[in-house]
Amino acid sequence: MECPKCFWLQKINGIHRPQQIFALQSNFDRILKPYFDKFRKEGKLPPELNGKVEGKLFEDQELLEKWRNALRPTLKYKHPRREGFFLAGGLDDCLFDGRYYIPVDFKTTGSSSFEENSEKYYQHQLDIYNFLLTESGYETKGLAYLVYYKPKEVSGEGLMKFQITVKKMGTEHKRALRLFEDAIELLEGPMPKSHSDCQFCSWANDFID
Repeated sequence: MECPKCFWLQKINGIHRPQQIFALQSNFDRILKPYFDKFRKEGKLPPELNGKVEGKLFEDQELLEKWRNALRPTLKYKHPRREGFFLAGGLDDCLFDGRYYIPVDFKTTGSSSFEENSEKYYQHQLDIYNFLLTESGYETKGLAYLVYYKPKEVSGEGLMKFQITVKKMGTEHKRALRLFEDAIELLEGPMPKSHSDCQFCSWANDFID
């Protein structure tokens, strides 16, 4: 987790970090998911994925919509011994390869070095997606994909072109479960100290009694 104190405040006190809103990022999932769905209906991969991923787009649109719903998650793992704790998430999309399910996550970035940094920022997220699929009865193969869309230029017609990078990522169930256990231990303890690199910790102090 990025900042233990912010995580604790959100889950225990209901104090959320202020959202940094970027129009492109906040609307991108809404645009990309129907775009992928169009190719799903045609039984094809989007051209930017051709030759770069294993399998094909998962065909069950109705089930995928349930997996996408992070507010009412169906991909959920309830801790077997710690009552009241569960791990959940919502996928962007999913590939299917024979009998294996492979999560796909969309990312929008302005960074010039996003390929090299992706594992650092998104590894836990992809570990959790594979873990949730497996615990829900869907076989995985320790694999996920990040699809980066980086704005490149705008044409005279107002059309935006993107630099698209597909990154294959290995995942580990043990790492996801360990993160879950660490999060539970954190939440059951006292409020953590402010993180030295977190700009929100001091802001949150104004809301603590």
